[in-house]
Amino acid sequence: MKSSLEIAQEHELVPIESIAERAGLEPEEIEPYGRYKAKVSLSVLDRLKDVKDGKLVCVTGMTPTKAGEGKTTTLVGLTQGLGVIGKNPVACLREASVGPVFGVKGGAAGGGLTQVVPMEDLNLHFTGDIHAIGAANNLLAAMIDASILHGNAHKIDALRVSWRRAVDMNDRALRHIAIGLGGRANGYPRESGFDITAASEVMAIMAVARDLHDLRRRLCNITAAYSYDGGKPITAEDLSAAGAMTVLLKEALKPNLVQTLEGQPVMMHCGPFANIAHGNNSLIADLIGMKLGDYVVTESGFGADMGMEKFFDIVCRFGKLTPSAAVLVSTVRAVKHHGGVADADDPRVDRSASLHAIEVGMANVRRHLGIIRTFGVPAVVAVNRRPGDTNEEVEMVKRLALEAGAFAAEANEGFTKGGPGVADLAEAVVAACEEPNTFHQLYEDDEPIQDKIEAVAKRVYGARDVYYYPEAEAKLGQFTRQGLAHYPVCMAKTHLSLSADPTLLNAPENFTLPVRDIRAYTGAGWLVPLCGDIVQMPGLGKTPAALNVDIDEDGRTVGLF
Repeated sequence: MKSSLEIAQEHELVPIESIAERAGLEPEEIEPYGRYKAKVSLSVLDRLKDVKDGKLVCVTGMTPTKAGEGKTTTLVGLTQGLGVIGKNPVACLREASVGPVFGVKGGAAGGGLTQVVPMEDLNLHFTGDIHAIGAANNLLAAMIDASILHGNAHKIDALRVSWRRAVDMNDRALRHIAIGLGGRANGYPRESGFDITAASEVMAIMAVARDLHDLRRRLCNITAAYSYDGGKPITAEDLSAAGAMTVLLKEALKPNLVQTLEGQPVMMHCGPFANIAHGNNSLIADLIGMKLGDYVVTESGFGADMGMEKFFDIVCRFGKLTPSAAVLVSTVRAVKHHGGVADADDPRVDRSASLHAIEVGMANVRRHLGIIRTFGVPAVVAVNRRPGDTNEEVEMVKRLALEAGAFAAEANEGFTKGGPGVADLAEAVVAACEEPNTFHQLYEDDEPIQDKIEAVAKRVYGARDVYYYPEAEAKLGQFTRQGLAHYPVCMAKTHLSLSADPTLLNAPENFTLPVRDIRAYTGAGWLVPLCGDIVQMPGLGKTPAALNVDIDEDGRTVGLF
């Protein structure tokens, strides 16, 4: 089989105007960026305000391995499968950050015959949204330092500047830096750092803003620093930065329209990570998708404990959304990994050992099904089939998933077969969407901050207890006094375990979740507890994906996955 990049490069794309017409968009509601991608005007929400919303399906996963389990491949395949069975679907996806594209993860457009295209554009710069978010973030950072240098009218305490700069690249050397060196003309020396743009509050704000004025209001409310006379919060509005930041983001706020390999519309917008941010595409994209399609298939990052919990507890809370079903993506390889087989492709692992590992590792799938059940949503398990998986192994995962309470369990063979290979899964999802639904959030707005953190830790992760470092303990009191206790919590922790320890695989129990600090995203409207050793700037590994990317003698990209 050809590589995913070769398949994408050889595919004949449909002009974006035709995709928009199929989706039900008017010509004046799109702004083409070249021939195969476009921006969508927010005015479509006004035109279609009386149209009934489509069903909302959240694609999530079991605890992932570093190799990935193919959630995007499954989402794209499910969208194509819904098309095969005669439905009118719209997919909603996050934009790719070039940090992971050149790091471990690789591209973010799916794979094989289940891809979003144009694949290279999606993974490299796209329509410039993430660059605009970084520019707005760094404008505020520059205005903070300029204000301190030029008289410090706001009495900013240079040691309590909480706003960090952002860059769209995995660069561990920028996590902790010293700025303002080289004399007074360059500012006052202080410690600071960078976050990857996907983890920035500006990205978070973009992903939940409902329109341009809501965007500006949220940018106004960003807490950038604190004063030295009483610790008064200094906001982006205090620094007169919010207006210019909004102008930088004006075009980026519009969702992007692209297509699957089989011609279904895809809204691709915003790109927050699920381990260090809220991990979902924009609320605007979901709202528009629900007006255009019978079924909106949206993906939450990493496992059900990460992006899905945040989608349900934050995005659905803000957007007043009610999901109809969840799809839990699994693979035989990942189940074996959690069952103690480090390399599922090792030929020395015999049939008996493989089946035993599946039996043990399914505890992780059961835990994630339990998380979905906690929110009152029916779950369909998708077994994303890989080369080397035996029929016996796939059927075993399906059987055990049904025994664990899944509404349905189906194999996904979209990677090699396209939409027809996902038709059975699509039928199961349609049926699940008709099931009784008791969707609800995990906690109420008026609960104390500590209770919200512990609700997620205990009822989602399975922790026995939560330990707060002194800095986090202090923040609990500070944010409560500041009137922020009504905010939801957006937990930042490793995605490789249900706990904060990436080495604790499968379904750990009786562990304590350590919360070392809490950040207040007063513009986005939530609090971010930092658990364990999680950092908001990834680093490149010893053999990053960037080592494989190049151009050939004809100037075509090679090695992009």
